[in-house]
Amino acid sequence: MKTVFTALTASLSAGRAAVLCSITSSSGSTPRGPGAKMLVLEDGEPTGTIGGGAVEYQAVQLARRLLAEKRSDFASYHLSAGETADTGMICGGDVRVYFQFLEPNRPLPVLRAVAELLEGADAAWLVTAIQPDNSWRMGVFDRQNGLRFLPDIGPETVEPLLGRRGVLAEGCPALYVEPLNRAGTVYLFGAGHVGRALTLILALADFRVVVWDERPLAAKQELLPGAAEVRCGPYAGALEQLPPLTADDYVVIMTPGHLADCTMLAQVLPTPARYIGCIGSRKKVAATREKLLAAGFSEAEMDRVYAPIGLPIGGKTPAEVAISVAAQMIACRSGRLKGDELSCCKSRI
Repeated sequence: MKTVFTALTASLSAGRAAVLCSITSSSGSTPRGPGAKMLVLEDGEPTGTIGGGAVEYQAVQLARRLLAEKRSDFASYHLSAGETADTGMICGGDVRVYFQFLEPNRPLPVLRAVAELLEGADAAWLVTAIQPDNSWRMGVFDRQNGLRFLPDIGPETVEPLLGRRGVLAEGCPALYVEPLNRAGTVYLFGAGHVGRALTLILALADFRVVVWDERPLAAKQELLPGAAEVRCGPYAGALEQLPPLTADDYVVIMTPGHLADCTMLAQVLPTPARYIGCIGSRKKVAATREKLLAAGFSEAEMDRVYAPIGLPIGGKTPAEVAISVAAQMIACRSGRLKGDELSCCKSRI
């Protein structure tokens, strides 16, 4: 999302028109669902994707025609079994795409608000009001500021549409409401090789990552280009220097040593953090568990921690371990990591 809107703002500022392609609804088995976006310019490769294959190829061709005609439109695409086989895809279904033409050098304060919200840690939604002639206006919604840039639309109209996926509500105007930013921050303690790789992967997956390390040589922004913030300080008392952790936040502990892991876990366990993961071998995990139980933490508190961390994909390199951890966190974010589902991947710390 951030990549698409950064490219869109740059294009419009440079005097180049653009078409923003958004999947507004889908049915059946499709590569991407509502909220998937692709930016098409007059020349060059598209930014983002709405699923690839034949649908994306046809969408790019239509977007370029709409650029020449300077207008917006809807289009629906069906992926039949034969078509999916021809393109090497195994998905089949229907998608509806809104092609949103944007003129260059047209002041759009909403894009500045979008950029600010994408850098934040609070949940936010993009609201597009689409008229019967397919013309549009855009606004944003977040809990702190409410609905902005669409003064004729009541917040009570938008509230029921706020969710994890994009929703198109038919009407006059039709309202397409999609998540712009998910609530929550990943607090990653430990900027070693795995931590660096994980930071980059999580940033690509639209997580906001704050990295903390007590080693000045490790806690450097240039070593962690995907991090929203990098902080250096002792692990002891680290949470006192950070905003209070909420039920939307994630904690990943990858410090260099057993004692530092225990120091961080003792601070994190009393919080409502949505996800707590700690790297380490089974021997290290057992030692950490014994120490925390002796310190007065309960079995139930221990069971909140994913350790050894990540899904069991068999990887050993820092990048492979980071991928397994990111996959587990994505499963948590999507709601798949709960109850007995994926429980085979969770060991008690």
